[in-house]
Amino acid sequence: MSFRLIPAALMLLALLGLAACEPAEEDRGPLVLAPSSMQEAIEAAADAWEAQGHPRPVTSFAGTPSLARQVLQGAPADLFVSADAQWMDELERAGRIDPASRSTMAGNRLALVAPSAQAKPLPLEPQAFAAALGAGPLALADPASVPAGRYGKAALESLGLWAAAEGNISASENVRAALALVQRGEAPLGLVYASDADAASDVAVVAELPEASHPPIRYLIALVAGTDYPDAAAFRAFLLSPEGQAILRRHGFTAP
Repeated sequence: MSFRLIPAALMLLALLGLAACEPAEEDRGPLVLAPSSMQEAIEAAADAWEAQGHPRPVTSFAGTPSLARQVLQGAPADLFVSADAQWMDELERAGRIDPASRSTMAGNRLALVAPSAQAKPLPLEPQAFAAALGAGPLALADPASVPAGRYGKAALESLGLWAAAEGNISASENVRAALALVQRGEAPLGLVYASDADAASDVAVVAELPEASHPPIRYLIALVAGTDYPDAAAFRAFLLSPEGQAILRRHGFTAP
């Protein structure tokens, strides 16, 4: 079972409803909350886990801020995956995760994408960037709270490109929503994770941003405090195992 990307306001109701209507605990897999950027990878890992004879994990995907707030509000969950350390730190301070289970599970890169029909290599210099952006907007996850947006803003500032984009940004609640704006032709450029670009068939990468231009992109995983579901720790271990890591690599993620 999987929840697709749904508005944050509906997430808590969905998760509480799940707790009420799910099969008995021994009949279901762990409930995993993960960033939208990891959707295909986590689903593939859940399929592989089920193929080994385990109950399939129940997955829910949204922006990291939305998911973290649900956990802070007591939404049911067994595993939480964060696209940065900041939100995981907040949950740890609030006592909502098991600190001993906190681990880095993957990395990522940043890429500028454009609609495939309009895509051509883009030099990472202000004049070329401003010309490609034109009337805009730049599709970007909200840099005020969403990890992809924070990484993206840091990279643009480092490369001297932020001035050309500031004031002409469509800030989205998660990175997949930013990608969708480019896919629909509503933005000439989007700044997303490289793994998101790999997962989309109708956009093309026009530039990869240097890793040195932004803080390291790290995805973290932890058990939610209070979970006693036995398969939760086992599925976490699977994601961190060579087999689980190979699945993440196939979906565009880098080593932790």
